[in-house]
Amino acid sequence: MDFEPAAEGFAFEVAQGLTVEYEPAEDLTRFFAAAAAGIEEQLSLPEHGVVTATRVVLRRARADTFGSHELAFKIAGCLAARKALECTGEPRL
Repeated sequence: MDFEPAAEGFAFEVAQGLTVEYEPAEDLTRFFAAAAAGIEEQLSLPEHGVVTATRVVLRRARADTFGSHELAFKIAGCLAARKALECTGEPRL
């Protein structure tokens, strides 16, 4: 995932041409939405009703029938956001 500053709000995109071999392929949309939710959760400041202005682009993903589910992708999103915050020197939320 690439994290970039944004003018405002939170934007999550899946890179064009990203392919993930997984059946049923329709599940990937839910998985990616769960990853976005995990990221947004880590970037939010609920006491202020604000989300850190960030654009996130999913560039690579893997999925398998035994370990892939929405919660796994949400946790992966949370961890990716925490790592991005560490790299920028921002405090953990």
